[in-house]
Amino acid sequence: MTTMREQAVSDLPPQLDDWFATRGWRPRRHQTDMLAQGRAGHHALLVAATGAGKTLAGFLPTLAELIEEPTSGLHTLYVSPLKALAVDVQRNLLTPIEEMGVDIRVETRTGDTPSDRKARQRVKPPQILLTTPESLSLLLSYPDSITMFEGIRTIVIDEVHAFATGKRGDLLSLCMARLQTISPGMRRVALSATVADADGYRAWLAPDGDIDQVAMVQGEAGADPDIAILLPEGRIPWSGHSGRYAAEQVMAEIEKHATTIVFCNTRSLAELIFQDLWKVNANTLPIGVHHGSLAREARRKVEGAMAEGKLRALVATASLDLGVDWGNVDCVIQMGAPKGSSRLLQRIGRANHRLDEASKAILVPGNRFEYLEARAALDAVEAGELDPDLFRVGALDVLAQHVMACACAAPFREEDLLDEVRSALPYSALPAETFSRVLGFISDGGYALKAYDRFKRLTQDADGTWRISHPKCIGQHRLNAGIIVEATMLNVRFGNGRALGRVEEGFAAQLSPGDTFFFAGLSLEVIKMDTEDLVVRATSKPARIPTYGGSRMPLSTNLADRVRGFLAHPGEWARFPDDVREWLEYQRLRSVLPEPGQLLVETFPREGRHYMVAYSFEGWNAHQSLGMLITRRMETQGLKPLGFVANDYALAVYGIDKITDPASLFSADILEHEFVDWVQQSHLLKRAFREVAVIGGLVERQHPGKRKTGRQVTFSTDLIYDVLRKYEPTHLLLEAAWADARARMTDVGRLAGLLDRAAETMLHVDLERVTPLAVPILTLIGREKVATNTSDDALLIEAEALAAEAMRID
Repeated sequence: MTTMREQAVSDLPPQLDDWFATRGWRPRRHQTDMLAQGRAGHHALLVAATGAGKTLAGFLPTLAELIEEPTSGLHTLYVSPLKALAVDVQRNLLTPIEEMGVDIRVETRTGDTPSDRKARQRVKPPQILLTTPESLSLLLSYPDSITMFEGIRTIVIDEVHAFATGKRGDLLSLCMARLQTISPGMRRVALSATVADADGYRAWLAPDGDIDQVAMVQGEAGADPDIAILLPEGRIPWSGHSGRYAAEQVMAEIEKHATTIVFCNTRSLAELIFQDLWKVNANTLPIGVHHGSLAREARRKVEGAMAEGKLRALVATASLDLGVDWGNVDCVIQMGAPKGSSRLLQRIGRANHRLDEASKAILVPGNRFEYLEARAALDAVEAGELDPDLFRVGALDVLAQHVMACACAAPFREEDLLDEVRSALPYSALPAETFSRVLGFISDGGYALKAYDRFKRLTQDADGTWRISHPKCIGQHRLNAGIIVEATMLNVRFGNGRALGRVEEGFAAQLSPGDTFFFAGLSLEVIKMDTEDLVVRATSKPARIPTYGGSRMPLSTNLADRVRGFLAHPGEWARFPDDVREWLEYQRLRSVLPEPGQLLVETFPREGRHYMVAYSFEGWNAHQSLGMLITRRMETQGLKPLGFVANDYALAVYGIDKITDPASLFSADILEHEFVDWVQQSHLLKRAFREVAVIGGLVERQHPGKRKTGRQVTFSTDLIYDVLRKYEPTHLLLEAAWADARARMTDVGRLAGLLDRAAETMLHVDLERVTPLAVPILTLIGREKVATNTSDDALLIEAEALAAEAMRID
């Protein structure tokens, strides 16, 4: 009996069969499986290693159908998370189409596409259109979208793990629901290399979340990656998180390979590493830098140079994590710890990009904890263990934007649109009352704003039909729709106007008047924060809050658990370098090493201060939030806190008085009292509100011919925020802002888990002096006191002195 797969292979159109043959290839098993699922009309999720031909597998049913039954209309929609990926796929897809000599048009549509081409695409679309979630949403806002999409056969979602669990995934799931209404027979396909919860993604992809409708296609295993940890000459540093100390060795690796991508976890680090490498680039090899803050022209220039093989190295951030295929890359270097096994696998896959060749990668840990994390990541990759995927309820601000897009296309009835929205998994449990609140918000802005005509975007007719209130609302929606809200920078200045520099608003949002922080080598106290400025004064008070905050990738729970396991099992230590093994052995002699699940809290005096270090391994974001809350509680208890520092592994709090009862600082009710006060007094909630107000359409970023600055947007949203807090505290967008502030800005889920466990798992060890395990976190205190342009020599001296004290056995 012929199997579905065998039937698909035998049915491969001659043009495709010949194309494979002329290249000396045969379709891989997962490619023919995807073709078989396509022929059967099934939705499908393909999980396959980078270099396995995922994109071709996703498009194979489309190419076969268009060769056998040519159509002039839109057949397949391809959605990617990055504009660059859409451009890259177009280039790679056009090659087989041209070589086969078939008449299939492939075009891209992103924010960079010229307006005349966009207009033509709506009237005469190509057979295959490559786009992003935001551009698809805009397409669906046109009345002719029903005509454009009524014949669509397939939607292909690439790198689905980059969408599904966030707000862009919410938008895309709603767009798919709309497309399914327009074309009920549309087939859904998703592709990824790194998915831990395949069933979760199948449910997300499926109409109505019906997992049984989505076939699971597993790709062939590729060659095991060749991953090494770069150990510096001498010893692994006690502190740091960037691996900058290894610039010369990294440059030596670049010289050995044809093309190397050097990945960094933040944009600022990418710039620093690029400068460090340039300084030691004795042979003046061509190297470049690529991240999201660069101008589009600069990114395209670098991408073109890489595609043409003109660069020997490229320093990059997450902007290149996904899918861009440069076949001549033969080495990937990760600066600092990878923070997750899925991310590491994604980045490793950029090397070789071929299934049958081992991808070569080198990890450069920044300190001793990061060495353990790097080792944990290698073990996780070897075991095939990926980071968990956390699915969440759909965001209400995204829903409001989507409803507005639907209304721009055509009037609708509430019950019909609610049924459609519920067919998208993130909104499957949406209460009818909440949906009515969303419609009410779009129709008048809410109770406190209904006196203003500009917030009246929807109108309900006598028969219950909803329609756009005024044609100008349509233009404004299309100008302002989108999910990504630009971060703004604030000027740090004294009251007399003298400017000290700029900080990310994400950091400033955590501050309240009276808080102190280090900046430009000074201890500064916050006076106030307004639309453009963080107004401060110099102070003799110790600076409590570190300034190195920003968009940090949190340590994944999987890697955190593995690092905990290393600490508790000395049998693992034989694999570690001598200095790491010695560090752990001395910790065991001087104090204790925590068991998995145990919260070790050490207290000790040093240089007239009292320290408390909690080794909780919940990631920087959760620890940073916890530091803010615990220092507030210490003030309440009269413990005179001076400050705190946090990294992915621990939180260190220091003050004038000794902490004798740390358990009282970690009680779960801190989330009911200090947390609420902190979020409301700081600008965290205002920052979250600005984002949901922009996404939800309450505040516009652009008017015809004019774009508001980030500061102007902030000014507008701050005014509305203050009105709503005073007169309508239950407003839909305040509710959405609270959800964002809790989850995204403070990692409150991990924080809550830590506090829930603290009472039962805490082990308090009171000591006479600093311990070896505390050295990496305590050196951060010294780093915060040094001006940004100061040499690291003083910090290294301080770290070594601290380490000598910690490693001494009396």
